[in-house]
Amino acid sequence: MKAKLLFLQALSPLHAGTGQGVGAIDLPVAREKATGIPIVPGSTIKGVLRSNCDEAQRAQIFGPETVDAGDFAGSAQFSDLRLLCLPVRSLSGIFAWVTSPLLLRRLQRDCSMARVPFPAEIPEVGEAAACLLPASGSRLATVIGAQENQVVLEDLRLAGRPDTALQALGDWIGMFLFPDDRNWTQIFVERLCLVHDDVLSFLLETATEIAARIRLEDAKKTVAEGALWYEESLPAETILSGLLAIQEIQADEQEITSTIADLARSPLQVGGNATVGRGLCQIRLVP
Repeated sequence: MKAKLLFLQALSPLHAGTGQGVGAIDLPVAREKATGIPIVPGSTIKGVLRSNCDEAQRAQIFGPETVDAGDFAGSAQFSDLRLLCLPVRSLSGIFAWVTSPLLLRRLQRDCSMARVPFPAEIPEVGEAAACLLPASGSRLATVIGAQENQVVLEDLRLAGRPDTALQALGDWIGMFLFPDDRNWTQIFVERLCLVHDDVLSFLLETATEIAARIRLEDAKKTVAEGALWYEESLPAETILSGLLAIQEIQADEQEITSTIADLARSPLQVGGNATVGRGLCQIRLVP
């Protein structure tokens, strides 16, 4: 079985949910049970690409329709896409793309499976009150009192430290996310921030987007009974990564990769609530 690396960038808030929640949020996003890391299920990505694929190639690449599902499996198989960089409000630079050593190590493992060379050793942050910034310069660093290189994310104040390995990782990820736009690669690198895993765990619970939604009574223009709910989304600019596994059952590798690359050339609608501006995403397949 061969594998290819996938990246997804949310161009608008992204709601890939799990149905009714049991906590204060009625419609939470999908998360891994053990880690709490947000995901976009592989079935969601497969469904989006399948629905946009030509009918002639649909069954060969993605498998037959449900009534004929026992005939053969699809040749393209998708893992869940896991969070890689979470956009978080920043005192300087508007927002930061925040990642952690654990997220980068999981990306490194996926790269190994896809036989994509990983560009650098993953640096360690050290203490939870610190963070790493690209060595070439960061839009996130500011001066507070007499202390330089201070980074404020939401209400967390961290001591920033330039790091060449993070610089290399940022350039490498940006090359795949923005292959035709060097300016966006620079914007990404300037806002990349590596925090302690414990800090990321806190941000996973506090930095997602929560919206209160209502349904109005058409005649009265008041809220219908029971029609208030809270919905969670991943913020615009969230970046996720995962794997495309290829098994040449009804289609060969060249046909599969070229078809999916063509489908992902333009932004696609992923997840729910398309009519209220959710889920516009750019998918990138690493050659």
